[in-house]
Amino acid sequence: MCSDFAIRVRGLSKCYHIYDKPQDRLKQGLWRGRRQFYREFWALRDVSFEIKQGETVGIIGRNGSGKSTLLQMIAGTLTPTSGTVEVKGRVAALLELGSGFNPEFSGRENVYMNGAILGLSEAEVSARYEEIAAFADIGDFIEQPVKTYSSGMVVRLAFAVAINVDPEILIIDEALSVGDELFQRKCFSRIEALRARGVTILFVSHSGGQIVELCDRAVLMDRGEKLAAGLPKQIVGRYLKLLYASAEMRELMREQIRDMDEQVATNASDNGGAIQPHHAPIAQESFDPNLKPSSTIEYESHGARIEAPAVWTLAGTKVNNLVRGGTYRYSYTVHFAESASNVRFGMLIKTTSGVELGGGTTATLAKGSLAHVESGSTYQVEFRFSCALNAGIYFLNAGVVGDINGIEVFLHRVVDIALFRVLPDSESLATGIVDFGCCSEIMLQKKQ
Repeated sequence: MCSDFAIRVRGLSKCYHIYDKPQDRLKQGLWRGRRQFYREFWALRDVSFEIKQGETVGIIGRNGSGKSTLLQMIAGTLTPTSGTVEVKGRVAALLELGSGFNPEFSGRENVYMNGAILGLSEAEVSARYEEIAAFADIGDFIEQPVKTYSSGMVVRLAFAVAINVDPEILIIDEALSVGDELFQRKCFSRIEALRARGVTILFVSHSGGQIVELCDRAVLMDRGEKLAAGLPKQIVGRYLKLLYASAEMRELMREQIRDMDEQVATNASDNGGAIQPHHAPIAQESFDPNLKPSSTIEYESHGARIEAPAVWTLAGTKVNNLVRGGTYRYSYTVHFAESASNVRFGMLIKTTSGVELGGGTTATLAKGSLAHVESGSTYQVEFRFSCALNAGIYFLNAGVVGDINGIEVFLHRVVDIALFRVLPDSESLATGIVDFGCCSEIMLQKKQ
């Protein structure tokens, strides 16, 4: 156990009593526990973990997995049935929509009330009020009762208060998904600033991209249990695999995830699962047999199977060491063991941390899909792309979608099925991940 923790959770459990009829609750009180008139529902079972000071940790899981219950107990708004929670520092929590706000009070009055709850004096809230109002950006509505606000306005005000009270720990429960895109970007920009200041952040999100992009670690919850914890990319991959598993396969999937090592290795040289050679970077396009993914996740097949992924030059040479500015072909084959309808194929390129950079599909509209694919047929799929990426390791996904009984599903999908390296260019001054300069026309004109 580390001594510099911000949050420590040990054996945390929460049990609710479910009564089938209102009178059963009365009977339970009258019998004083000598008989049981309720069913037990364990929203959380024996959850333990630690979060270090300054860490950003995401919690992900299906609906009903216990994520919100866990955050409420950490924030102190819910009492556990058993277990302990230790928190070091001032906590600002953005939980259920509008929690902590009195709907009859105005926005201004709620700002002062929430500030007082968080331990700020009236003078301290007054010193921060203009910044809070500016960030919320709800105009004159801040003087109106909160009960007249839209859900987006409630989130704006709640987030503005939470981030402007100088929290040492910030807890967010999926609330940011309510705001519009511009406000979400504003919020995430502020979250990044808080991270830079060393604020500990714990938040729930159903967006794997947000978890991967923002978090240092992630926790996977399911049915009130902590199934796994570790690097965001691997944890999100396990979550997606569990999410898309059929009902019959789900319990087996849970067992497989639970049996994996709880903590994912954080060796920086692993580059998100890529095995790299130890020699110096190669200066030209080539194929390195040692450059292969170890983080591949294959989803359940529904009558189709993806095989033989590879990247090729236009001349037909197989490569996985690419050069910036080159044009390449990414191909794979799909064998159909069962017939399918409205079939289309896709690809996706991601960074080692799991950020989705973009991809393509063989049909963007339903009318462009293959109307019918016969059982026993095999298709060769190929995507051509210009490499506008700067030096680094990148992962490839492959997927095939079709209709089964009128419902569109993944017939097969493989995450991190292949990878490639973009070789360093000593003459390039480009920064970031994508170099737009190598694939676009740039004009430079001197004005008189």
